[in-house]
Amino acid sequence: MIRLFLSCLPVFLISLGIAHAEAPPKKNVLLIAVDDLASALGCYGDEVAVTPHIDALAAKGIRFDNAYNQCPLCNPSRASLLTGMRPDQIRVYDLDAHFRDTMPNAISLPQHFRQNGWFSARVGKLYHYNVPAGIGTNGHDDPPSWQQVVNPKGRDKDDEALIFNAEPHRKISAALSWLAADGADEEQTDGMSTTEAIRIMEERKDEPFFLGVGFFRPHTPYVAPKKYFDLYPIEKMEIPYAPEDDRDDIPTAAFAHNNPVPHYNLPIETCLEAKQAYYACVSFVDAQVGRLMTALDELGLAENTIVVLWSDHGYHLGEHRGIWQKRTMFEESAGQPFLIYDPDAAGNGTTCEQVVEFVDLYPTLAELCGLDLPKSMPFTGRSLVPLLENPETEWNGNAVSQILRPADDRLPTQVMGRSIRTERWRYTEWNGGESGVELYDHENDPKEFTNLAVEPDAEAKAAIEKLKPLLEEKAQAMPPDSPVNPARL
Repeated sequence: MIRLFLSCLPVFLISLGIAHAEAPPKKNVLLIAVDDLASALGCYGDEVAVTPHIDALAAKGIRFDNAYNQCPLCNPSRASLLTGMRPDQIRVYDLDAHFRDTMPNAISLPQHFRQNGWFSARVGKLYHYNVPAGIGTNGHDDPPSWQQVVNPKGRDKDDEALIFNAEPHRKISAALSWLAADGADEEQTDGMSTTEAIRIMEERKDEPFFLGVGFFRPHTPYVAPKKYFDLYPIEKMEIPYAPEDDRDDIPTAAFAHNNPVPHYNLPIETCLEAKQAYYACVSFVDAQVGRLMTALDELGLAENTIVVLWSDHGYHLGEHRGIWQKRTMFEESAGQPFLIYDPDAAGNGTTCEQVVEFVDLYPTLAELCGLDLPKSMPFTGRSLVPLLENPETEWNGNAVSQILRPADDRLPTQVMGRSIRTERWRYTEWNGGESGVELYDHENDPKEFTNLAVEPDAEAKAAIEKLKPLLEEKAQAMPPDSPVNPARL
């Protein structure tokens, strides 16, 4: 009798839900991409920025203060993050190439989740788009990544004729150009994207989802409703300080081909207006992030959704006596905001000063969601989960970024720039050093004003000797043999 009772006990306990508790639900992933976002955020110490919603996300999760992209150009950076591979692995250096041209069997980050039971969807810009011409299209998308895509097109696309272009000899997609728009947030593409993303979350709240939401702003043209411009009186705008001789020790190749002269030779007053417009767009996007976070709360998804906010690269707003936009190896371009909120992370509410790379995100999200990494993929990043648990964990990280320069009247040949960032140093080579070398000591020179490689002392020589082989492990010294479109660099 006792034996019979014991044999029936497991069945009885199971019926009560005692012996085998249900497996925890799969976590959702909300991946928020912001185009061309500098660290112009309150949570990153910018005293001018009005960004309460992104600041709240940073306070809720973990803010990475030293996160670096693998290439400060839209297409290569996005392709690298979404595949977990470096530009040299996927052979993507310009705005034309697609990673599947060389890696047709790659399993992208959203594709990996899709293959493992998550509903994958994209709204707006995750992979590369030509802005603003590509708005409302699929852009440079990757169909295997998604089960659903939404491509909103708002008034910012239709109002192109109204946009002021400070550089009329260049298209508004590359020039400093802006518009304080009439109408509500929801009439702009990014406002529409937020509405569509919330709709998808409502429809899919009862199943695990991987949702990518890509905002087009603050990419030029800087278009946002006028109320956001009103947050930034022009007298609040300033051009960043740099010593008068700041450029004297910087190699020619360090300056991007699309910004070869300080401030594009524009009047400072015009540059300040451009900066006002840029900040307006940042606050506009911040409001959309707030709408997404509110929706997570209202739908009961906040405690089961991992939220990542990132920008494809940083952005210059006049540093080094007149650098604008991206495509440099300086800190403002190679680094960018990077926030992660995992509801279960022990480190939530703190900051992390360890050096991390965008190729680290793929293995991080996989581990957080209990997924093995695809064995066919040559990953070089590492999971950030230990840092999410304890941001002060010993890490010894370094980050490598690279950028390709076309030959022009300044450079006789195509030039590859490579840079490695450690906790203390940034070391940069142009064509393996043939076109210039830079070394900056971030312990004593965080704005990178003094190039120690010009006249290195013993400590600088020792740093170069240590950093050079580390750089060579992760990036090519010379331009690639694979086709690159110089016009699209």
